[in-house]
Amino acid sequence: MRHVGIFMVIFLALGFFSSGFLPNELSVEAEGMIISGKKVLMIIASRNFRDEEYLEPRKVLEDSGAKITVASSSLGVSRGMLGSQVKPDILLDDVSIADYDAILFIGGIGASQFFNDPKAHSIAREARDSGKVLAAICIAPATLANAGVLRGKRATSFFSVRSSLKGAGAVYTGKGVEVDGNIITSDGPGSAQEFGETILEKLAAR
Repeated sequence: MRHVGIFMVIFLALGFFSSGFLPNELSVEAEGMIISGKKVLMIIASRNFRDEEYLEPRKVLEDSGAKITVASSSLGVSRGMLGSQVKPDILLDDVSIADYDAILFIGGIGASQFFNDPKAHSIAREARDSGKVLAAICIAPATLANAGVLRGKRATSFFSVRSSLKGAGAVYTGKGVEVDGNIITSDGPGSAQEFGETILEKLAAR
């Protein structure tokens, strides 16, 4: 349990130095983009998802017209590391990729529950094979790596899981946000706004 406590301290420290719960204004590139009718699935852990990584991309996408659905392993209230509470709309097991234009895996220490989850891996692979926008932030790119969808792809993540990405054949760049085709990855809460805007730009271009 000691390593979990260490990760918690690291994540909380990042929270104090990041933008907190309140998203910034949209960048010039993203401002004014409309994606009405686009459907986005956000996958969060049943507890200890990272608040900014969920809240900031959600606001960016909803403000531009996207319809958001939240999935988790339980329909009980999911609690963020910094106190946010979210009631998932559907169970992960009930997700149908055909219903969405983009699939987002949200980070936070709780996201490790999906690292070796067969359904999460199936979702990632089907999203890739169907040409959907597939995105993950913080430690969540490790789920994509373990699903085999990052092999030969440029990708980034929170530093604690970079070895998982490299071991799965990803070209690890360490950027705040990395894009390779339809796959978007990000390094953590400090890049949550840019992560959301990058997903917005990708969806708007379709």
